[in-house]
Amino acid sequence: MLSRAVALTAVIALFGPALVVSRPPARAPLPGRMLWAWERPVDLRGLPSDTGVAFLAQTVTITPASHLIVRRRQPLFVDPSTPVVAVTRIEAPADGPPDLKPIAAGIAATIHLPHVTGIQIDFDARSSQRAMYRRLLHDVRAALPPHTPLAMTALASWCLDDNWLDELPVDEVIPMLFQMGAASEAIRQAWPARSPAPRCRDAIGVSLGEPVVPGRKGRRTYVFNPGPWTTATVTTAIDTTKQ
Repeated sequence: MLSRAVALTAVIALFGPALVVSRPPARAPLPGRMLWAWERPVDLRGLPSDTGVAFLAQTVTITPASHLIVRRRQPLFVDPSTPVVAVTRIEAPADGPPDLKPIAAGIAATIHLPHVTGIQIDFDARSSQRAMYRRLLHDVRAALPPHTPLAMTALASWCLDDNWLDELPVDEVIPMLFQMGAASEAIRQAWPARSPAPRCRDAIGVSLGEPVVPGRKGRRTYVFNPGPWTTATVTTAIDTTKQ
């Protein structure tokens, strides 16, 4: 397990992964635009007030017998006033162990990182793993302080082809409408008219360098950047996601 630090303030202030904030984190509503900050050095200071950051806090690899948590290796800089969400990426080649509570506790612990106001889970679960994922989400919800925002990303097919999301204990489902392969353009064009599952109607995930899905008005938009965040790419993200 790594113990290198992540910087989350406008100055270089480092903390260890075991640090727990003594006061409850603020639960301010998230803004309408969120930038995903993945595993690379990221400086997102100076964002406008209507833009927040969802950063990769850790990756959890699950096996049938155990799990491994690898914390973020790269520094992240944001202003103290910027709303921040901690994202846990899950890699699971097979179903996990019978007791998922230790994994859930490790995910829930990211709410205690400085300035974090919500939790997000990113897991491309196969159909055979949905039961495990459902149990894990319930365990995470139970491990979190009351009223903590809990979100999950979703494949587009989860929102269009079935309704297994309806019963999950999450506050927000973010359909990722990018990197969808040969069907990408057809799904983007059909999305507004197909009336996706109710849980998928409040947020959407897009990517720089790909067409933006129409009909986003009123939905929180998460922006993925396959390259580095710079002044230019932040400006592009803001300009292309204005509603």
